[in-house]
Amino acid sequence: MEQAPPLPGPEAPVWALTDGHAGNVRQALALARALAADTTNVPVREVVLHGRAPWRWWAPRCIPASERAFGPAFARLLRTPPMLAVGCGRQAALATRLLRKRGARAVQILDPRLPARLWDWVVAPAHDGLSGAHIIQVQGSLNEIDDAWLAEARAAFPALGALPGPRTAVLIGGPSAHLAFDVAALDALCAQLDALTAGGALMITASRRTPVAVRERLRQRYARQAAQLWIDEADGDNPYAGMLAWADRIVCTPDSVNMLSEACATRAPVYVFEPQHLGGRPRVFVDALLASGRVRSLAADPAHLSDDFNLEPLRETARVASILRERMGL
Repeated sequence: MEQAPPLPGPEAPVWALTDGHAGNVRQALALARALAADTTNVPVREVVLHGRAPWRWWAPRCIPASERAFGPAFARLLRTPPMLAVGCGRQAALATRLLRKRGARAVQILDPRLPARLWDWVVAPAHDGLSGAHIIQVQGSLNEIDDAWLAEARAAFPALGALPGPRTAVLIGGPSAHLAFDVAALDALCAQLDALTAGGALMITASRRTPVAVRERLRQRYARQAAQLWIDEADGDNPYAGMLAWADRIVCTPDSVNMLSEACATRAPVYVFEPQHLGGRPRVFVDALLASGRVRSLAADPAHLSDDFNLEPLRETARVASILRERMGL
């Protein structure tokens, strides 16, 4: 028998709802916490949804008995809706619709593929091309990175601050529908890194999407050379936050909008590896960053790069939260 979580009442006025996928969780929690910061001192309630057939196939469309889409525990939660529900992802879009029908204000992150008027507000990346009365466009994706977050990360990873400069953080993703990234691509990146990082410290982290073959090549090449190398949980706690906080420069593969947005939320110069090979809508986002000067392409001769360019951090979460507080009267 499924055990229901405690029913949140006034003590949990803001919920963040997702399917549990890391990228969706980061965005929903970031915006929910930013909205809750000025309205309540109570922590945001995180709700992880487990969609059931047939409703998960149709989400976010409402079909008969949609209140059963996430099981009896969530059906009970519907009896005491929060003041504000922030969702990210298709499953969450159904949940925020259901909560809105019961009196909650509903903010949905990412294109729900249905009319935005079904929510109070939809927060969508500009590169998706959505516009309308209920839509707020953002550059990239939302995250919690600001100066306070970076200070906490530096305090949590002080050893990285003792590394010799310049400290270069390298954020490696993986292949996607819009980019091929394999061992050959990694070798090309490594050749540029070797020229770029002579005399400084190299800090490298892989992601969940990094292929096994790429992980193995990373370990072969940098187990001794990199000052900090994190491939997977076998390497201990992921120092990703510390790398962002202590980096004098950041190098990113172009595949992840979330990863690039987080890199650009720091005050470090950001270089993108071979952005010309990226396609689809993420390419629109990267091209906008290049045009603004916030990022540069990692050049064929990286040893002669200059870190002197636009370092204005990309911090959309605070801007969106301010807009929503005003428009919803929070």
